[in-house]
Amino acid sequence: MDTVLWQTLAGTRGGPNRARILRALDERPRNANQLAQDVDLAYNTVRHHLQVLEENGVVTSSDASYGTVYLPSDRAEQHWETVEKIITQLDE
Repeated sequence: MDTVLWQTLAGTRGGPNRARILRALDERPRNANQLAQDVDLAYNTVRHHLQVLEENGVVTSSDASYGTVYLPSDRAEQHWETVEKIITQLDE
């Protein structure tokens, strides 16, 4: 999981935005519209990043078709120390 986190959050151009989204989701679960407002990104951009994070097992979502709520996955929570390390390096 550490490798997936590094690649997803730091290994691509969109990584810093994914890190911001993941940090926001750690504060409280949210839907894509709430995230777009809270991290000041376009809704479609947030949806793209959520899809990447979900495909890589970093976030999970409710099964609702409208207003789907996202939160960090159990695997991401278990490796949160790595997430924090990545976010700290991105902030520098």
